[in-house]
Amino acid sequence: MHLSLRQIRIFEAVAQHQSYTRAAEKLHMTQPAVSMQIKQLEEDSGLALFERQGKRMCLTQTGHDLLHHASQVLQAYNDLLVAMEERKGVKGGHLIVSVATTANYFVTQLLAEFSRLHEGINVTLDVTNRHMLLDQLENHEPDMVIMGEPPKGYNLQSERLMENPLVMIAAPDHPFARQQATLTLDEVLSERFIIREKGSGTRSAIERHIQNFNKTCGSTLEMRSNETIKHAVEAGLGLGIVSLHTIQPELESGRLTTLNVEHFPIRRYWHIVMRKGKRLSPIAQEFKRFVMQEAPRFVQAWA
Repeated sequence: MHLSLRQIRIFEAVAQHQSYTRAAEKLHMTQPAVSMQIKQLEEDSGLALFERQGKRMCLTQTGHDLLHHASQVLQAYNDLLVAMEERKGVKGGHLIVSVATTANYFVTQLLAEFSRLHEGINVTLDVTNRHMLLDQLENHEPDMVIMGEPPKGYNLQSERLMENPLVMIAAPDHPFARQQATLTLDEVLSERFIIREKGSGTRSAIERHIQNFNKTCGSTLEMRSNETIKHAVEAGLGLGIVSLHTIQPELESGRLTTLNVEHFPIRRYWHIVMRKGKRLSPIAQEFKRFVMQEAPRFVQAWA
């Protein structure tokens, strides 16, 4: 039988997402095309790889056994690409970086500086949410990811990059903005909060922090990006909790202000995350070194 790399990628994606539709979205294909490829793979191999359980496409035992080998093939293919990149050294090559939405504010500026130092490289930058970052790591897509602390059990390795404090923000004309004394949690939690959607790493960190003090947010308004949160807070719709690294322009222009609240800021950290055993090309190694060296100093200049 003839087995293509494309079919292996499709098989792994359906196994991971347990859905033709979600796998198709991930691979930028149509759902019928994914379904057809899996059907063709099963017919050519004479093996039943999936079985439908309700709305989910679940691996059979045979499918489970073969998934490990499929992942090894994709890893070997990525290693081949890295070996080819190594022949180019740091003067060329392709760098693929994915970052959490809130890291975009400083990573884009770091990438701009890095690109000026290495003019012959090509860069792909994807800015997305935590869920998609984990999907990309599972599929061996980026060289590295810059995000908050990764979860356990995903076969990942990470290095702490720098501090990422979460601060409470308000419009400059909010009554709390004029208060000199430290605000209590009870005082601020009586207000409406503009927060990220469920599944966001920032929201999870905020909820865990508040629950540590046996508190909960009362009234909330969900939004899917930090930009919309900042605009909503600026318009007076409520308070927000965001990364300090995302609000420098607004603080400098006076459009937002940070509040002095007990138990704040929330201490978090950015991490550089990769698949365990990931082999980095020379340009990816150089970028990692550059980020580890420059990012803390870069952000410190904002303080």
